[in-house]
Amino acid sequence: MNYTALTQAIKDYTENTETSFVDHIDDFIRQAEQRIYNSVQLPALRKNSTGTTSSSNSYMQTPDDFLAPYSLAVINSSVHTYLLNKDVNWLREAYSNASTTGLPKYYALFDEDTFILAPTPDSTYSMELHYYYYPTSIVTAATTWLGNEYEQVLLYGCLLEAYTYMKGDPDIMATYKGRYDEAMKELKMLGDGKDRRDAYRSGQIRYEVT
Repeated sequence: MNYTALTQAIKDYTENTETSFVDHIDDFIRQAEQRIYNSVQLPALRKNSTGTTSSSNSYMQTPDDFLAPYSLAVINSSVHTYLLNKDVNWLREAYSNASTTGLPKYYALFDEDTFILAPTPDSTYSMELHYYYYPTSIVTAATTWLGNEYEQVLLYGCLLEAYTYMKGDPDIMATYKGRYDEAMKELKMLGDGKDRRDAYRSGQIRYEVT
């Protein structure tokens, strides 16, 4: 389902084409996307970025679209060494002297734009960051992974936002909520289950048969 089909479906389901309503459809879509993206872990929400440290500088900037880290690795002589995520207070106490340098072993989110590393890098190192971000909205991109692969989640998420705006009938709202929850359960089985398991170490996913 692309953007054009989604907006038409919202108007068809709600039977509402009033200008004031249509003007807010893009808002409904973005709100639904954000709700979904914050409810399930999907490969489509993962991004990779590379950068470098500066010698004697314990700070490293985050990407512009960064929301949360999955992992941060320092690359030394082609060897990836993954840093342990700590909080700033821990780093400050463990490495109270910022002039203590070496290969970074730990990192923390110092503020919304900056990581702090410890010990302070003693050289220029390549870094590889895997992080969580919001993909470009279908409003802008016209097509997205979510719209193509799990359109029912996106549609019913949008209908919930739209019907809340309309202060619609509670029974219809409950129906939309039920359909959304069913679709989200399937999506979570994919994102939080199948996409996060290793068949060799964890075994194949098994569901109880009744």
